[in-house]
Amino acid sequence: MTHDPFVRVRGARVHNLRSVDVAVPRDGLAAFTGVSGSGKSSLAFGTLYAEAQQRYLESVAPYARRLLQQVGAPDADAITGLPPAVALSQRRAAPSARSSVGTIALLSNSLRMLLSRAGTYPAGAERLDSDAFSPNTAAGACPDCEGMGEVLDATERSLVPDASLSIRQGAVAAWPGGWMGKNLREILEALGYDADAPWRDLPQEARDWILFTDEQPVVTVHPVREAHRIQRPYQGTFSSAKRLVMKAYAASKSEARREKAARYLTRSACPACGGLRLRAEALAVTFAGRTMPELAGLALSELADVLDPYARGDEGAVAVLAGDVVARIRVLERLGLGYLSVGRPAPSLSAGELQRLRLGTQLRSGLFGVVYVLDEPSAGLHPADTEALMEVLAGLKESGNSVFLVEHDMDVVRRADWVVDVGPGAGSRGGRVLYSGPVEGLAGAEASETRPYLFAPVRSASRGRAPSGWLKLRGVHRNNLRGLDADVPLGVFTAVTGVSGAGKTSLLRELADGVEGFEGVDRVVEVDQRPIGRTPRSNPATYTGMFDVVRKLFAATEQARERGYGAGRFSFNVDGGRCATCQGEGLVSVELLFLPSSYAPCPECKGARYNPDTLGVTYRGRSIAQVLEMTVEEAAGFFADVPAAARPLRALDEVGVGYLRLGQPATELSGGEAQRIKLASELQRARRGNTLYLLDEPTTGLHPKDRDLLVARLHELVDGGATVVVAEHDMSVAAGADHVIDLGPGGGDAGGTVTGQGTPREVAETGEGRTPPFLRAHLSPVAPSAL
Repeated sequence: MTHDPFVRVRGARVHNLRSVDVAVPRDGLAAFTGVSGSGKSSLAFGTLYAEAQQRYLESVAPYARRLLQQVGAPDADAITGLPPAVALSQRRAAPSARSSVGTIALLSNSLRMLLSRAGTYPAGAERLDSDAFSPNTAAGACPDCEGMGEVLDATERSLVPDASLSIRQGAVAAWPGGWMGKNLREILEALGYDADAPWRDLPQEARDWILFTDEQPVVTVHPVREAHRIQRPYQGTFSSAKRLVMKAYAASKSEARREKAARYLTRSACPACGGLRLRAEALAVTFAGRTMPELAGLALSELADVLDPYARGDEGAVAVLAGDVVARIRVLERLGLGYLSVGRPAPSLSAGELQRLRLGTQLRSGLFGVVYVLDEPSAGLHPADTEALMEVLAGLKESGNSVFLVEHDMDVVRRADWVVDVGPGAGSRGGRVLYSGPVEGLAGAEASETRPYLFAPVRSASRGRAPSGWLKLRGVHRNNLRGLDADVPLGVFTAVTGVSGAGKTSLLRELADGVEGFEGVDRVVEVDQRPIGRTPRSNPATYTGMFDVVRKLFAATEQARERGYGAGRFSFNVDGGRCATCQGEGLVSVELLFLPSSYAPCPECKGARYNPDTLGVTYRGRSIAQVLEMTVEEAAGFFADVPAAARPLRALDEVGVGYLRLGQPATELSGGEAQRIKLASELQRARRGNTLYLLDEPTTGLHPKDRDLLVARLHELVDGGATVVVAEHDMSVAAGADHVIDLGPGGGDAGGTVTGQGTPREVAETGEGRTPPFLRAHLSPVAPSAL
């Protein structure tokens, strides 16, 4: 019997895939392409990887097998020739604040053991276990801040931002709104405090008691009578503003409430450990003349140089441990991550950085005969670093593995052995394999939206708009920006370029804080890639406010009125209409030993989120759950005659996320998708002049066609009088900008300076960083003035 060298899928129907048949060769590099939402991820991750995971789970403990019905096998007739698979996806929940580059890249453990076994201890001190050098263990964490390095507190200024207001006018901004805020005010009045005097005129003793007392007096309140309302006396319990805020931050299960509480708290370095997170005993131990926090604070490249002599030494255990750290770092350097430090918190990393860290870790694992399924490994990479990425992927392939990647970067796709193009459109207009074969053969697939971008280089011409003013950055010190000077033009489109870690995001953050020339800006809108929520409760419909409109439409139906259902009945965030088993999440968390926890459909409501009575109410023949299952594109047609719903739906479609489901959980969204939902939420609002939009890599995760649509929307904002500044790696976007600021020349300590600024052509011709040659390749051969 001959060995079949292909992974074969027959009749795949995951998400929008329409009974797809496809064969992909093993032991090669295969790229899955297609517009955003075409179904390529459903094929690569939802079908191939899901099947491999299913087979793995079938081989483990009975406890895991009992959950298989929840985890779910992909809907396909047959999948053959599939080896074990490792998935490196960008669709992950935000990492824990305790997670760091060192923990993800498996560097921290070896470093801690080096300090434990070979560190220099104070005279008379006992040797510490390696756990003592971790802020995430009871043995190592500073007891005062529990290893977080900072303490939260509330001050008069954070709780009362405007001291000219009275209590009645809302001086205590940290107080809850609605009835509870009114209740607190009435209690204070019953206690004899003046609710109408400006806060600043109250005695300091009174202000301190209102904000910080630990007392919780219970008093009888006689509320002021309001017209048409009978207000009886009641017993009210007072809690200080600080007590309420700290409780909301520590105990609330609502992400929105925690975020609101955090606005009224100050963060400062822990006075006990100085922000270093460890106990004093551990901070007294050094290796190579540095403490654990000092080693963790070095850029990875610098740390490797410090440890290299020890790795080459003849001290057995020390050489092995130092050698492990150095070898892991050298792999990460090849992936363009040498500028990161071991102690860099994971939540501060981009999705692309996180995925490349995990990829670097896999390279050291020595696995053989595995399928690696990667989600846009080039995301967040400057074109100059793509070559190194390709070398790493080639290394995985040469080690006897198969590499399947979902990819939008045409430079990466051109280097693949095989391409599977899915489409032609998104959502219901996609889901078909248009071509599967060697890359050059895609030229014959006429329906492909990928074909024109793959075989013809994209060249862009700057529109050459004139600035209406300038924002002047002078002597900026933030992260790796040290004394940076740069001029950002107002009223035009500016691209901030440079390799990963050059300082692009830091420059955007500095602009958001206000600089010289800010009198020309009325409003600043930051659109980043942080999740729109950390649980499945948050989704595109809730984030844009469109779901409030939908709930009111359902409440207005005859069925709902007959049953006495208000709009709240159709919320999955409150008791009443939601499923009691999953509390309206539609998903339940599945915990498996040695595997990351994952979400599976609720066994009671099967993912519908609501109880049967609520699902019995329909609007135009659809239940509330069926509406949440609609894609943005479908819903735009369904609600076309409801302006309040049509407006946010149109905005979502225009930024390229028309394929997402209205109820798609935030936990399933990539950073780029979350960013575009935030942008859509902003675009649906009435335009205001002189707005400064700051976007961090807005084209991440977009097919070139969708990228062009999104960039056209951003240029429309500029045409309407706004200023747009984007941090961007896509050279076609930079080439079409009015102004370019290139940072570099490298990342981390090797970056943070302006290596070129001016029009795209000026930077391409005179810039000194790594961007100019790539920018030149994307510039239109004819200057705008000659067009």
